[in-house]
Amino acid sequence: MKKIHFILIISLFIAIFTSCSTDVDLYAEYQDIPIVYAMLNPKVDTNFIKITRAFCGTNDNPIDAREVALIADSSNYPGKLDARIIELKSTHGSYYEPTGRVMILDTITLHDKEAGTFYSPNQTFYYTTERFNTGENGNKYKYRLVVVKPDGDSLTAQTGMVGNEEFAILTSGVGFQAAPTETVRRIMFRADGLASLYEVAIQFNYREQRNGQGIVKKSVDRSFGTRTLSEFHQLEGTNNSYYLEYSENWLFNALAYTIGGDTIYDANHPNVTRYIEDFVITISAAGDDLAYYYIADQAQAESPMSLITTYTNIEGGYGLFSSRTKIERVAKLSANTKRELYGMTSWGFKEQ
Repeated sequence: MKKIHFILIISLFIAIFTSCSTDVDLYAEYQDIPIVYAMLNPKVDTNFIKITRAFCGTNDNPIDAREVALIADSSNYPGKLDARIIELKSTHGSYYEPTGRVMILDTITLHDKEAGTFYSPNQTFYYTTERFNTGENGNKYKYRLVVVKPDGDSLTAQTGMVGNEEFAILTSGVGFQAAPTETVRRIMFRADGLASLYEVAIQFNYREQRNGQGIVKKSVDRSFGTRTLSEFHQLEGTNNSYYLEYSENWLFNALAYTIGGDTIYDANHPNVTRYIEDFVITISAAGDDLAYYYIADQAQAESPMSLITTYTNIEGGYGLFSSRTKIERVAKLSANTKRELYGMTSWGFKEQ
């Protein structure tokens, strides 16, 4: 694990300047330090990679970081770099070999970035529209980034590709009740072989019609936060299946908060009618490298005065090259839950 001790990162990482001054004084001569940020996703049409460089001043000429960050040329390399991604496939055990497939990255300018910490409105990114393989039947893939700088030096980074066939949501149905209870239920999933950071979310979708007008889609949702795999419970008798718990009261509490006093005023002449649509479970998974970065970042936030440093997996530079993906499953809402929703007459839920 490689660490950053002191550097100003001007990529997509969040820079925090909370001291009395924003003057940055680096205690070394200027060096060309590349910064890379990429979250490869096998499910999207286009993957973007940010490749920039650090900027700095000298002991005699300290800079105002916020001012320099607004200048595009301060962080962009001139012209287009030789940047490519090499595909590797598992052959046996933990050994990977190149498949011969190479993705040459091109550049694109994304417009209309909102004004903020870094330059706007136009941002330059490297990208590829080629699909990333996730693996099946025990096969796994990794991808290696290689970038050659104008001075001939290069940087490299490598990450496993999450989203293989192992990754799946196991929970097929959910249930809730309105009466107070301490009963909990489980959302279960099978972990991805190359991921260790997860976020689970649930969402109840419904439609709403007011006074016979058009129907509007509504929802209540909850995220269980970002967790490493060790923060989930492992299902007994399994090697790769995990779960977290949710309260049986959640849905009715969430709807009571969202709907509040916005109910029908007369059971015979309702002004609001609602229809159940579906219940969706979403699980996002990220590769080991993002997990390492997250753990280091959390530790640093909890102990800001400590010597804990930020994780990077870029050889010859700084930043993060990892992968992430998301899966969804529509879970069946229990018959008892539906009956209770229809029984809450003041909320106006009707069968279709």
